[in-house]
Amino acid sequence: MYKGYKIRPPFFEIGPKCYMWGQRFLKLCLAVDEIAGRYDLDVIVTPQYADIRLIASNTKHLHVYAQHADYLEPGRGLGSVLPESLRDAGAVGVMLNHAEKKLDLETIEKTVARCDEAGLATIVCADSVAEVGAIAKIGPNLMVAEPTELIGTGVAADMGYVKDTIESVRAINPDIMVLQGAGISGPSDVADVIRAGAMATGVTSAVMKAADPEKAAEDLLRTLREVWDEVHPGGAL
Repeated sequence: MYKGYKIRPPFFEIGPKCYMWGQRFLKLCLAVDEIAGRYDLDVIVTPQYADIRLIASNTKHLHVYAQHADYLEPGRGLGSVLPESLRDAGAVGVMLNHAEKKLDLETIEKTVARCDEAGLATIVCADSVAEVGAIAKIGPNLMVAEPTELIGTGVAADMGYVKDTIESVRAINPDIMVLQGAGISGPSDVADVIRAGAMATGVTSAVMKAADPEKAAEDLLRTLREVWDEVHPGGAL
């Protein structure tokens, strides 16, 4: 866990995967940056590697994470993603072990350690409650709990899964905040997971595939702010 990193709950993550890049993603990020400032929210975005500097240098409230990193040291390693290069491009963190970029536990542990050395936060994805617990023991800054079979379906996880994964992480390391992902398709899903105890949630399809991505982001972030304040009056956790 990189100790120099701070993010406040409730936070949100927008992952473009390979749906959006360049100037179109910058347009969305500029809108999200304004929305995040208005609602006093921290928002993680995971742009294409080539867009990290573009997004980081043009926004104030967004936490720019890379979609992956490798654990190699500076030197040889053609085609690898060097943590220091991500940091110097403006990234503050790295996402690891997404269902579309799976890693074994040993690789996750080595990569989290290298990111810590490079001054990068880590948000690590996990599927089952058992995998959530195993990764929590490694000590990333943040985790994403999302059943693989629900990714991109528009069907959110049941609230039993949400509560079980949060409790699993809390029992191991209460400093790790858990983002509940997979199948978050609209404001009602955001409200449900926050009321179930999540400190964060996030989307890809709900924004990337929307007819108006900026409006979709606005609706999701407004709901996050409103429901969080309802569940945590006065900011109490």
